[in-house]
Amino acid sequence: MEFAKQSVVITGGAGGLGKKAAQLFGEQGAYVIIADINSEQGEQVAAELGKTGMNIDFVQVNVADETSVQALMEAVKQKAGRLDILINNAGITQDSMLHTLTKEKWEQVIAINLTGVYLCTKAAVPLMLENGYGRIINTSSVVGLYGNIGQTNYAATKAGIIGLTKTWAKELGGKGITVNAVAPGFIRTPMTEAVPGKILEMMRAKVPVQRLGEPEDIARAYMFLASPHSSYINGAVLSVDGGVVL
Repeated sequence: MEFAKQSVVITGGAGGLGKKAAQLFGEQGAYVIIADINSEQGEQVAAELGKTGMNIDFVQVNVADETSVQALMEAVKQKAGRLDILINNAGITQDSMLHTLTKEKWEQVIAINLTGVYLCTKAAVPLMLENGYGRIINTSSVVGLYGNIGQTNYAATKAGIIGLTKTWAKELGGKGITVNAVAPGFIRTPMTEAVPGKILEMMRAKVPVQRLGEPEDIARAYMFLASPHSSYINGAVLSVDGGVVL
């Protein structure tokens, strides 16, 4: 029970990578708060995991709204009394080639993927400082490292997250709080299920380990960076991509 007595907030925790992370942290004894804008799905996941004996709660949040984020952290304080781990996992895509990318799509992705990370982290840090301990894990992407056609807005946010991670690592490392990022590659999620099989096969063929990643691959990276085993890792970007960017 590696995370017994620790509290974890996972934004975007109602589906995909976040749901698997909630499950694995719950299995290791953590008190997990799933924070998501989708209340129906979030409550369903919390109830589903709770039936297995895990200590799971759901709090609705819009990570792009400062008032909503502050309410989330107040709920964390009331429910858990402390915050040990924040996983900034919430994110969206609005793909488009540059010449057709609207300002609305640009701003939607920036608001959730980048401003949301800033707002959640800023609100979480005071709770961590109360105990002189914290683990902040931000979800970037290989797209943030190397770019991708048709993802101007998404790539900008994921590259921006790397900049935030390295800056906060310098600001907070001396206060007992480490900040790291995970950069997933091609991961099998509900989002990729909508991709045609031929495209998925092309994606798989590009990966040296010859498979798409699974949500568990990313969730275990989160767990490693949140664990005592990573106490000397700060400001790092861990690529979990099967070697696709080599």
